[in-house]
Amino acid sequence: MKYHIAAAITAIIWGVTLISSKILLNAGMTPIEIMFIRFVLAYVFLWILYPKKQEINSLYDEIMFLIMGFSGCTMYFICENTALIYSTANNVGLICATVPLATAIMSKIVLKTEKFKKNFYIGSFIAFMGVALVILNGSFVLKLNPLGDFLALCAVIFWAIFCVFQKKIRGKYHSFVLTRKIFFYGIITMSLTFIYKPFNYPMQNFCKPEVYGNLIFLGFLASGLCYWLWAIAIKNLGAIVTNNYVYFLPVITIITSAIFLNEKLTFFTIIGTILIITGLKLTIKN
Repeated sequence: MKYHIAAAITAIIWGVTLISSKILLNAGMTPIEIMFIRFVLAYVFLWILYPKKQEINSLYDEIMFLIMGFSGCTMYFICENTALIYSTANNVGLICATVPLATAIMSKIVLKTEKFKKNFYIGSFIAFMGVALVILNGSFVLKLNPLGDFLALCAVIFWAIFCVFQKKIRGKYHSFVLTRKIFFYGIITMSLTFIYKPFNYPMQNFCKPEVYGNLIFLGFLASGLCYWLWAIAIKNLGAIVTNNYVYFLPVITIITSAIFLNEKLTFFTIIGTILIITGLKLTIKN
């Protein structure tokens, strides 16, 4: 149960991150600048929490960390944020809601040990329908945007790779060390984008409470704490069960928006939430 709680806490915090990111975007930061500072802060935070080193066993494991940092920290966020430029938020939200299914398929291919029962597929379908109700909110109109939708699909694949590789390397390293190494390679691969577009956010703006407050939240909690909790959940629950908590993200975002942005909760949000919880309970029984 404590590992389910860890995954649920992560989902709740990640569901709030869109509001923090939106505030920082309105303050003039670019998505890549937000990501870079977020993961640098998280990396430092994890060193403070666990200032011990652990030798990496092999070059193979080092490459695994590189792949996880590249896929889960850099490419996922780049693809998702860029997809929003070319496609609608509804499209991107629905496509990203297929993360649990994509993770299940990739686990089957890569790990060859994951087995699913009928209730997993039924629960996944019910939860996805719940997400669709929450995101579409009664407006059942989707427009195809090939480039944006393709990038959203790429984001899903990169996150599935990230989670499956975490499961593959489980047990070899302390969870703090594992998360820290992932962030290290995420920061390295992320920083390469500054060759194309240099970091130029004014330093004096970091003194503004809305800037440093949201960066601390995104760095320490949403990245440092949550990626660590996610790694623990994947290690003990598996990549598939853990990723089913992704279904909660749009619900948390909408509830938070209702609290902080005075947006109204609708009938579709309530019904969708019920479906998500029902579907999640079925998949957990897998």
